[in-house]
Amino acid sequence: MKVSDALNSRTSVRAFLDFPVPMETVQEILLTASRSPSGGNLQPWHVWALGGQELARFKALMAERIKINPMGEQPEYKIYPPELKEPYRTRRFKTGEDLYRTIGVPREDKPARLNQLAKNFTFFGAPVGLFFAIDRQMEPGQWADLGMYMQSIMLLALEKGLSTCPQEAWALWHKTVAEFIGLPSHLMLFCGMALGYMDPEHPINRLRADRAGPSEFMTIRGF
Repeated sequence: MKVSDALNSRTSVRAFLDFPVPMETVQEILLTASRSPSGGNLQPWHVWALGGQELARFKALMAERIKINPMGEQPEYKIYPPELKEPYRTRRFKTGEDLYRTIGVPREDKPARLNQLAKNFTFFGAPVGLFFAIDRQMEPGQWADLGMYMQSIMLLALEKGLSTCPQEAWALWHKTVAEFIGLPSHLMLFCGMALGYMDPEHPINRLRADRAGPSEFMTIRGF
């Protein structure tokens, strides 16, 4: 698969088939992705992969925790800036509306929207759940490195016929995740990622988020 094809076809999948992914495949993806660039070769990424019985055990724990505290735990970082300005606010709003439209959930149907949000915490049915963390000492440059590592994983997954969904929603449950995976205190959970085979029949996977035109973000001079 060409890199351009992978970039153009990658999308965040929110419904997966119940097909297992071999441990060797997961391990190969995570290891190959470690060739991602990082300033000073710090390689600041840390990743945990859950599958099989461990993933089932974690999902059972999450189901119990959500019953007790449906709003989750206070995240350690702001997933989005407060008072998000334009054009970012409109982009976020439109993507959300487009997503719920694929499954026929109107804006006023709050229970249905909350039910869809809760599917984050089952990894949307994916057979593999990944968690990413970074040392608390690190600065924005190293957070960018972690993002590049995750991007590499998402593109390598496509090469293997797999799909992914990066999930910052897991920041709402950082205490529970840390407890389950044994996250050392000097590391901060960033997010999770679902990994598996896309359900091609599920309508939610038809969503293709818009991208801004070049005039909105690109400046080229001197050519």
